[in-house]
Amino acid sequence: MAPVCVLVGAPGSGKTTVGLALAELLGVEFRDTDLDIVRLAGKPISEIFIDEGEDHFRTLERAAVAAALASCGGVLALGGGAILAEENRAALVGHPVVHLSVELSDAVKRVGLGGGRPLLAINPRATLKYLLDQRRPLYAEVATATVVTDGREPAEIAAEIAALLKR
Repeated sequence: MAPVCVLVGAPGSGKTTVGLALAELLGVEFRDTDLDIVRLAGKPISEIFIDEGEDHFRTLERAAVAAALASCGGVLALGGGAILAEENRAALVGHPVVHLSVELSDAVKRVGLGGGRPLLAINPRATLKYLLDQRRPLYAEVATATVVTDGREPAEIAAEIAALLKR
């Protein structure tokens, strides 16, 4: 079993919102590796970062990505930083991966001041800009398609992705 689509992108790009809309449109399950990690750890990601640190979270994330790629038959959303691991980028080869592209202004509007997002706890705007700049080439590396999300409704984005998947 393999996902019909894997969504990657920065915080605020719409991976969860668009992913849910896309899954509904396609009539398949939606799965989010961040939610898998929360269930496995029994606590929010922000607490994992505080209690065990980012390295521990990234270890859990690599395991969650591998498990989801092997068992999800629907739409799969990866955490924004999942593409940082070479192991995860390699595992995405051969899968339909859509990069949900977002610019800083829209991302800031969507994530607010980073509530529940540990990497955005201090100076969210500057940190988000850094994350966008750092990760954009990695999203492009793994993506089989890129869809711009700025100023668009989730249903419109989901419809565009569904059309891309039919090609």
